[in-house]
Amino acid sequence: MAATFVANALQAVNFLGDRFLRQSPHSLSAIEDLYRHSMDSAFSVTEVFLVTGAPHASAYYPRDFAWFYPDVLDPETIMDAQDAVRRVRLLEKSVRLLLEAVRADVVTTTIVPAGRSRYLGVNYFSRPSDTLLGVLAGLQQMISAEERASAYLAMSQCAHAGRLLLAEYGSDLKRAILKLASELEPFDADGTRYLLCDASGPRSAATDTRAERRRFVTNACVYTTFVWGVQLGIVEENELKRLLGRDLTEYKSGLLGLFGKNGYIRHSLDGPAGPPVSQVALDFVSVHRGFWNMNDASERALFAATTDLIIAEPRFRIPSTFHFLVSADNPRNKMIHKIAAPAYQGRSSWPTFNVEFADRMLDFDEFSGSDTYRACAQGILKDICTATEVHGGYQELISEQGLKYRTWAYKGAVAHSWFPRFLSVWRRAHGTPLLQWND
Repeated sequence: MAATFVANALQAVNFLGDRFLRQSPHSLSAIEDLYRHSMDSAFSVTEVFLVTGAPHASAYYPRDFAWFYPDVLDPETIMDAQDAVRRVRLLEKSVRLLLEAVRADVVTTTIVPAGRSRYLGVNYFSRPSDTLLGVLAGLQQMISAEERASAYLAMSQCAHAGRLLLAEYGSDLKRAILKLASELEPFDADGTRYLLCDASGPRSAATDTRAERRRFVTNACVYTTFVWGVQLGIVEENELKRLLGRDLTEYKSGLLGLFGKNGYIRHSLDGPAGPPVSQVALDFVSVHRGFWNMNDASERALFAATTDLIIAEPRFRIPSTFHFLVSADNPRNKMIHKIAAPAYQGRSSWPTFNVEFADRMLDFDEFSGSDTYRACAQGILKDICTATEVHGGYQELISEQGLKYRTWAYKGAVAHSWFPRFLSVWRRAHGTPLLQWND
């Protein structure tokens, strides 16, 4: 309790400092200049770990590696050799800190610095569902750094460092993953028993402020954690099967059947009855290389039905744009959200979720052999590019009016380190890079 009080006090100071001390944004407007400025800020040699650029950036969010940082090492987003070295060094420092926390049995949503080489782990609102997923995502990105053609020596060095970290901390990760599997709870519906991570109480994900139980995205994150754990050789699928009482394929099909029984992916089983559009949310897109693999026709049908609901509903969109909001209605708010971020997970747009929405659309088209959503994906990315230039940087949040997201305690933030992911998906959607580097 004392550590939580101190951590919350430090974060309150961070927000108040942002409220009263944040400088006016710089005057750059060209997308290339904004990107260079963002990369210099995001991967500064003075940073202790990878930060977002938001007022709470002095804290560390392990899950962000799964949701927001999957393309930090995409060679086409790296400006020069110096930029590559800075990214690799900061990524390694960040992942090592996460792994040390796991070794200390601190699997938490947030790590807050509390002095020289001292950190406090604290859960905001509820225990995490996707922290281990973030740890694995950061480690996976390091190990796969040399798989894409690159002229930067730092990439092969990063892959080697990732393999060493996996060997050093693999047993700690295995213990944590098996513990997560043992914490799943039975949930009975329509005569069938399912397994959920949040059957009796909410679990936190990257969209955690709704404080709801039985959410699709939190359970999709847990499934993905197990899959990545098996892929990285950390845990055997048979070990998970013994704990779950089913294999991973059955586990996933159960989640799709439970949350998709109405023909679309329902955001939460815990909410009130209502029209379909009020029961879906943009965060169903999950994470990069995560829950959705689009191999199965029935899975693609569920994705398409949910996507079509969001596209067709005006309340999901900033007028005259392809900027989609998190949901059609505001969720329940706790008191702190009314002060700091009242629409954080409702009537606001997360550009980074929109980028993932576009990427899942491209996944759908690729596996279905169609061009069903490519134009929409391109429209999403074009509007994010426009908003970036208008607002002077890649925003963390945009209001439902298309303006900078502002509350009393949250004046808006430039999401420096989320910018590379946007460039990666732009390249995929258009076939050509948005920015090119001469180095």
